[in-house]
Amino acid sequence: MGRLTTGRILVAGARFFSSVLSPLLMPTYGSLLVLWTSVLCLLPNGTRVMVLIMVLGITCVLPMILIGILHHYGIIRDKRLENPQERTIPYAFAILCYLGAAGYLAHIHSPQWFVMFALGGALACLVVLVVNHWWKISAHATGIGGVVAALYQIHIQGLSAFNLFWVFCVTILLAGILGTSRLILKRHTVLQVLAGFAVGFACVDLMMILFG
Repeated sequence: MGRLTTGRILVAGARFFSSVLSPLLMPTYGSLLVLWTSVLCLLPNGTRVMVLIMVLGITCVLPMILIGILHHYGIIRDKRLENPQERTIPYAFAILCYLGAAGYLAHIHSPQWFVMFALGGALACLVVLVVNHWWKISAHATGIGGVVAALYQIHIQGLSAFNLFWVFCVTILLAGILGTSRLILKRHTVLQVLAGFAVGFACVDLMMILFG
C-alpha cells in the first residue's frame, strides 16, 4: 500500500510539473526572466507586462487554440500530442508563432539578443519537428533548455541586472525535475530527454551568440 501511494504521488507530481513547465509556456517563462533579470528590468513595469502578455498570447494561446481546433475536428486524438505523427501541424504552427513573437519584439525595438531568443526557439522547434519524423525527442526538455541558454547568455554577455547564480541554479533544478517527470510518466527515454535539452540550449545559445 505504501509503495502504491508513493507511486501515485510521484505520477501526480510528474504530471503537475509537465503541465506547469509545458513547452507552450517556456517562451513566456524565458521572456519573464529576460525582462526581470537583465538590464531590461529598468523598463517601466507596464511595458514589461505588456510584452509578456503579447509573448504569452502569440506563443501559447494561439497554439492552444489551434490544438483545440485540430482535436475538435479529429485531426489529432490527443491534445498532449503524445503521438509523434500528430505533431507535424502543431509544431509547424509553433514555429510560425515563434517567428511572430520575434517580429513583435523587433517591431517594438527590443535588443537584438532578445529577438534572437525567440528565433532560437523557432530554430529549436524546427529541429524537433524534423527529428520527430524518426525519433520522439522531448519537446519539454527542449523548451527549458532554451530558457537555461538565455540565462547563460545574459550572464556571460554582462546583461544581468544582478547576480544570477541562484536563479540559474533554480532553473537547472527545474530542468532536472522536468526531465525526471517525463521519465516517470514514461513519455521519453533518458537519451530523448538529454537530446531535447541539448537541442534547446544549443539553438538559443548559438543564435544569441552569433546574432545577438
